[in-house]
Amino acid sequence: MSFRIVRASKFRHVFSQTHKKENCYDNIRITKNSWDSPFCVVNPKFLAIITEPAGGGAFLVLPLSKTGRLDVNQPLVTGHKGAVLDIAWNPFNDNLIASTSEDLVIRLWSIPDNGLTKNLTEPVLELTGHQRRCGFLLWHPTAENVLLSAGTDFKILIWNVGNASIITSIELPDLIFHCSFNYDGSKLCVTCKDKKIHIIDPRTGEEICEGNGHEGAKPQKAIYLKNGKIFTTGFSRMSERQYSLRSEDNLDEPIVLEVVDTSNGVLFPFYDSDTNLLYLCAKGDCTIKYYEITDEQPYVHYINTYQSSEPQRGIGQMPKRGCDIKNCEIGRFFKLHSKGLCEVISFTVPRKSDLFQEDIYPDTAAPIPALSAEEWASGIDRDPILISLKDGSISSSNQFKKPESKTNNHNAANNGLNNNSKKPQPLDKNKMTNSVNNKIASFQEKFSMESPPVTPASNSSNNIHTFGSHSNGNNITSTPNGNPNSSTQQPKLTDLLEELKIVKSVIIKHETRIRDLEKKLIDQKGTNNYTKSKGYHENISTFFTR
Repeated sequence: MSFRIVRASKFRHVFSQTHKKENCYDNIRITKNSWDSPFCVVNPKFLAIITEPAGGGAFLVLPLSKTGRLDVNQPLVTGHKGAVLDIAWNPFNDNLIASTSEDLVIRLWSIPDNGLTKNLTEPVLELTGHQRRCGFLLWHPTAENVLLSAGTDFKILIWNVGNASIITSIELPDLIFHCSFNYDGSKLCVTCKDKKIHIIDPRTGEEICEGNGHEGAKPQKAIYLKNGKIFTTGFSRMSERQYSLRSEDNLDEPIVLEVVDTSNGVLFPFYDSDTNLLYLCAKGDCTIKYYEITDEQPYVHYINTYQSSEPQRGIGQMPKRGCDIKNCEIGRFFKLHSKGLCEVISFTVPRKSDLFQEDIYPDTAAPIPALSAEEWASGIDRDPILISLKDGSISSSNQFKKPESKTNNHNAANNGLNNNSKKPQPLDKNKMTNSVNNKIASFQEKFSMESPPVTPASNSSNNIHTFGSHSNGNNITSTPNGNPNSSTQQPKLTDLLEELKIVKSVIIKHETRIRDLEKKLIDQKGTNNYTKSKGYHENISTFFTR
């Protein structure tokens, strides 16, 4: 008779390993803000860390390949007027990051593929809607351009950043601690200072159900699992740290409620929906505990603990599509030290084979939205699009289209005027040639606006010319010269050609005058000045030739 006392699991032997210091990131001025935020977010292309503000809010964005000790003058994203509180990468665009700060404004930034070469001060979009500071950001897991923001004004705003509009405004009874979408983004789980867990319809703002959470007064967090269950972390009345597993049907009665320890740091849950692994860590702790969630009792199975000698100031989790598949890495974390080091920690399943391990790498969420913001707002729900990791790490670099607005158009027009005013005018030093240039410019503008496209004549009187055929599909029969309006356009063309002859004659006269002046310069100032004058004349001649 056999009796099994050890639970069978593919992840029972997962071990953690810290990367060498030269493969980490050092000399970072990590923020000292006490806000309840992880201060670090990462995707397969970039690492972003909130830094200590200097005359405003700032955060650092680095390509993952830029390891080692950083330059003191490393470029930052410095567009906020207050301390940055939270940042979040777009799951469908690895170059787009959202940030919020104490200045009440949410800003979206587009990061170049090679990283920043100078301080970035101009966002691609600004969102204003909160009356008090906004300290939490979350992107929708399946819909494109849908962003959630939660502020200390007890409001949750769900934005369509594609047109800079608010889809839903939700008011909560107390200060908001944490928010989480379910797997397809159709429900929203919110924890507040009222010690309750609220399940809300994010499209309408209506509360589906609520229940009592942890009894402690400190912040508690709740996340949706892939199977629809809710995992929470919080504190007991005796300030003991706890985690629990709950069902929507009965939030008041947890399925599992366990005490972790008696530390005072708020536990951050990081969930991997592909493997059902869950990691717990907190600021000030030196450990990261990880668990596996199954359908068998006790449902939440402890695996192991990563331990180090340095407490963490913040932490960020790499999405599964950015892990090292060849080395069987199933999780990677970026741990912030208070001394300015960002340490990389890998969680690996030990395997001897170098082949792709399908059992530990199921299909994961792709960087492709399953539906648009408009489709989601209309009531459509879809699961995330899944892709295989067999070919290794996957990243995305879509172009974010800035929404059109009167303010943006006005600023763009002003910027265009300013840029044009900075361009050097090649004939500014000579009033005579400047007047000729103005005539040419007016002629070119007039010609381009008034002259119609002319097609070569055909021997057949039934020649077909497709004006507007691309728009309405109808062809227009042309006259023998190929222009349907040749009788009305012919006088205009004749006038323009006459004006062209006049301008050319004026140019010839001025060129003759320039040659006379050059001869005088040769006699008065010698060959050096003659060489400079000749070069200037060649530039003018080239300009007129164009």
